Amino acid sequence: MSVREEFDEWAAAGKDRGMEDRHWHTAKHVLARMPVEDGDAVLDLGTGSGYALRALRERGIGRAYGLDGAPEMARNARSYTDDDAVGFLVGDFDELPFADDSLDHVFSMEAFYYAADPHHTLEEVRRVLKPGGTFYCAVNYFAESEETHAWQENISVDMTLWSRDEYREAFREAGLYVAEQDAIPDREIDIPDPEAFPTDDWDSREAMVDRYRTWGTLLTVGVAP
Repeated sequence: MSVREEFDEWAAAGKDRGMEDRHWHTAKHVLARMPVEDGDAVLDLGTGSGYALRALRERGIGRAYGLDGAPEMARNARSYTDDDAVGFLVGDFDELPFADDSLDHVFSMEAFYYAADPHHTLEEVRRVLKPGGTFYCAVNYFAESEETHAWQENISVDMTLWSRDEYREAFREAGLYVAEQDAIPDREIDIPDPEAFPTDDWDSREAMVDRYRTWGTLLTVGVAP
């Protein structure tokens, strides 16, 4: 099954709103760090429900573009806002429909690892960013977060499992300066007391702490020279 088919099914089932609820726990902290200014043009790569762009518009960015590989995702996102400054596109991560040096910032939450060719996607991000522009790339699925590795078993789309070092190296190879990288914990997920385990989803409290508190979301920030 392709990325488009997989996530069209998710959108039709209303899973886009569920992802928004879960991702917001850490995405809001990532968005708060972005150095956006009035009038900036921002791309949300793998936009889902478009929640990140709606939040950034409240901070005064000018044009907001949400790109998703699934038409149903883009269609749903469009229905969630009547803001004419927010546009949604259907397209591939490997060929971004933007001119060179045309965007101030790119954001991506829990989507980058679906890129068919992640190295080329980074080159495309570098191409469309203006000098000094930033790429805020946030993922939950990465090598150090071992409790997320089983996700691949539940989705038909191939996912890229990189380590923190591999993300930094790939950013640099694409021509992006790595300004920062850290793990943002999810402190909103309630973790029961030890005696409540095992649960339907977790064998131990330690595993749940590792997933949400220790590793949470990996943020890698690249800056175009």
